[in-house]
Amino acid sequence: MFYLQSGKVKLTVVSKRGKEAVVGILPEGSFFGEGCLAGQPLRMSTASAVERSTIIRVEKRVMVGLLHKEPEFAERFLAYLLSRNIRMEADLVDHLFNSSEKRLARLLLLMANFGQESKPIPLIAKMSQETLAEMIGTTRSRVSSFMNRFKELGYIDYNGGGMHVHSSLVSVVLHD
Repeated sequence: MFYLQSGKVKLTVVSKRGKEAVVGILPEGSFFGEGCLAGQPLRMSTASAVERSTIIRVEKRVMVGLLHKEPEFAERFLAYLLSRNIRMEADLVDHLFNSSEKRLARLLLLMANFGQESKPIPLIAKMSQETLAEMIGTTRSRVSSFMNRFKELGYIDYNGGGMHVHSSLVSVVLHD
């Protein structure tokens, strides 16, 4: 398994027909590939760095040893896995029941840490519209249209290396 010490990693899956979907963008401090701990023989997703990253490979036997010998670490690791599982369930529900515009707004707010325990970081590093489209299950042209609308309404701004997300974007998510 792996630990993302710095940077960001994109997790993708590919259907039998070749369609690719982004199932998550992991921030620094994340683990991935933990399915090996449960005996998963093949990885279900592919991990790709989306920015300069430092990734540490952790041998399965080392991780199992830490989980057995270090109860504090085991508790923090379990909390991490459960919170990521909750986030992925929320993403699935979002995908099943919300419009692509709402899904994009929610994704941008999550990427900017709005509604998280940590302080919001409203400046999001540059990410392609293609990647955003893959993450919410729509086309790049639809994402472009929504992003232009969000910009016109003052919900987002572009500045140099990234995008500034304003808390007012939450109105798109809450609006029915």
